[in-house]
Amino acid sequence: MRNPFRSLRRTLGVSVATLALATTALSASAETRVTYKSASAGTAYYQMGVELSEAIRQGTDDAIILTLEESQGSVQNVMEVMARQGNYVFTTPPALVEQAMAGEGAFAERQNPRFQEIRGLFPIPSITMHFVLAGDEGVTDIAALEGKHLLIGRGTFGAREADRYLELFGLKEQVQIADAAIGSGPDALKNGQIDGFVTASSFPTPNVIETAASMPVTLVSLTDEQIEQTGAPRQTIPGGTYPGVDKDVATTSLPVIAYTTTNMDDDTAYMLTKTFWERRDAMAEEAAWWSSITPDMLENMTGTLHPGALRYYEEAGIEVPDALR
Repeated sequence: MRNPFRSLRRTLGVSVATLALATTALSASAETRVTYKSASAGTAYYQMGVELSEAIRQGTDDAIILTLEESQGSVQNVMEVMARQGNYVFTTPPALVEQAMAGEGAFAERQNPRFQEIRGLFPIPSITMHFVLAGDEGVTDIAALEGKHLLIGRGTFGAREADRYLELFGLKEQVQIADAAIGSGPDALKNGQIDGFVTASSFPTPNVIETAASMPVTLVSLTDEQIEQTGAPRQTIPGGTYPGVDKDVATTSLPVIAYTTTNMDDDTAYMLTKTFWERRDAMAEEAAWWSSITPDMLENMTGTLHPGALRYYEEAGIEVPDALR
């Protein structure tokens, strides 16, 4: 005779297994994955990506997962808009988005209609130029670069800006440039392979902290006239930001914005933007650079906001420049 309890147990077992599979499938379908591309490993912007990924995960209860991808710089980030599908978020100075949309600069020979689909989300800490030399002076002037072997990286905003400054201040022929990626700067300086490196990142930047923790470093400070010559916004790195650098360092900076494209749906853009602002203070408690972010920095954005992001700003009562609508 058939055992009814064994049959019942078998039926219940199948039901529980089916329910478990259905629950797993439902969880997977409810989870939204977003690719976040920012900068190379070892830079402040890569670390910001790590912090932002965790903040979004916590703030959305795992509903949105940011997958961090290493990048060689902002131009690459914008270029990848041509091929990226789905939820792609990237960081870049607004000027590069403007160039991409206009088919100018680095994008003059790589024009693509998909650049017109770029949309803004929120600001992140500004890029700050760091000229780092071996030595215990703490702070020096730009003339100290003469005769030095420098690593400025390649393909990044920082590399292009460093090259421009060397040309601008008559040092282009007086400096030997190392052919290597910026990520190798700290080790190369510590090993005596170079005399200094240039990095563009928000402060305090991890690769300068790493270097200053193991050897004396000196930062280049620009005069008011030199800053005016660059045409870039002034930025002060407060004394004490890095070990051994006790005086303020006058340098330049560039705004940075997190962008996406029209491929992202409105609800995802809304939740990303909302969670970013709601978690900003918690992020600032862990890393000082987030404390510099204010809604006023939306004025630095080029292009238009994603409709989902705009919905959040309007709900939050944050003033949005007409040009971004």
